[in-house]
Amino acid sequence: MLIRSLSARLLVLTIFFVMLSEVFIFVPSVARFRLSYLQSHLDSAYLATLALAASPNGQVDEPMSKLLLGNVGAHAIMLHRPNGMVFMLDSREAPHPEVTFDLTRGNVWSWIKRSFETLLSGQNRMMRITGPAKTEPGASVEVLLEEAPLRREMWAFGVRIIELSVIISLVTAALVFLSLQWLLVRPMRRFIASMVRFREDPEDASRRIVPSGRRDEMGRAENELSMLQETVRQALAQRSRLAALGTAVTKINHDLRSILATARLVSDGLADSPAPEVRRVAPRLFEAIDRAVALCTRTLDFSREGAPPVSPTRFPLRPLLDEIGPAVGTGNDEPVLEFDLPANLMVRADRDQLYRVLLNLTQNAVEAGARHIRVRASATKGEVAIEIADDGHGLPPRALDNLFRPFFGSARPGGTGLGLAIARELMRAQGGDLVLVDTNGAGTVFRLTFPGALETGRALSRASG
Repeated sequence: MLIRSLSARLLVLTIFFVMLSEVFIFVPSVARFRLSYLQSHLDSAYLATLALAASPNGQVDEPMSKLLLGNVGAHAIMLHRPNGMVFMLDSREAPHPEVTFDLTRGNVWSWIKRSFETLLSGQNRMMRITGPAKTEPGASVEVLLEEAPLRREMWAFGVRIIELSVIISLVTAALVFLSLQWLLVRPMRRFIASMVRFREDPEDASRRIVPSGRRDEMGRAENELSMLQETVRQALAQRSRLAALGTAVTKINHDLRSILATARLVSDGLADSPAPEVRRVAPRLFEAIDRAVALCTRTLDFSREGAPPVSPTRFPLRPLLDEIGPAVGTGNDEPVLEFDLPANLMVRADRDQLYRVLLNLTQNAVEAGARHIRVRASATKGEVAIEIADDGHGLPPRALDNLFRPFFGSARPGGTGLGLAIARELMRAQGGDLVLVDTNGAGTVFRLTFPGALETGRALSRASG
């Protein structure tokens, strides 16, 4: 389980990448060590030949020759000067060279290739090394060396490089691990712990993460998480209050409607009262009671869990629109309703629910001061779109901010905002939607969409309330 943690993975990856980089350093380093080894023996061989040049006869005795060759580690040494003179030191049983390397030729890749040949070869080849003299321009030096000592030195150097690489990798991985632990892992663990605690009880304000005050990305993440948790907590608290309100309204709705029904029956007798003042105020009383009953009904519908059941049928749209005019009439100030839709447009929807949505939108338009309401319907690719446009004074900004939210999106004082919320819920239950297209001081436009239509012809008509 430890290897699955982010910290362990970071540690392993850091060690791996550092070791990988050391491999790229190791290869040219070994090649460079081999070249330096041969060059240093070539320089030592040149210094040994200077003893020959300093002698009167250009020769040294056998003990001195062995001493000079032993110091160089070579079997034979030869110096070629530009004037044609040659000085040579060799043993009596000098072996024949098996391979020749010229230090003045080659490139990086050839040096690397020769290095691996030396490392991986199990033979002790006799090498003839040639190169320029160190301090004598134009002169060249040849030296006869065994390959086995070179191989041992190269392996010793490689082991030192590997040991150093391991130490560097461990130190680097530890530093990177501690840095990432402090910068990333610990804050992420704190995020996780806070989210787990918040999930256990989202409504507990003490479970909200407290920002540490960091100014980097982690600090911003802490601030955003804190704001998100607070927003969720407030939303849950608000929903809990609304749920409690809905439960309470459901319980008292039946009794309240019974009381209003009794008041309606009693008030019906006022219409036949001989007193003119009573007959004059009776219609207003009837209207107030009817509105109270409608408000109770809408509140109960909204408090019901889930959308109401949908019973779709196929019916012509125009007769349904004709029923809206009388329902929104207000006496002498009846609004003008204009219908623009294809003749014999057949739709498939829940007729009662669609009627409620259209009636709610037209009534809202009348309450917004509309004198002209235009209803347009069209059908394209099996979808019906109905636009209700009015010439009222538009929706206020406070209503736009929470247009389809119950108890928040009312456009008039004292309203509940349930009308549009219920209307959208009814449309979405039928697979459609209700959206606000535009609103300004010259009017408001809403659009209904739902699937299923069959149209023939086109008709345009006007009606009043």
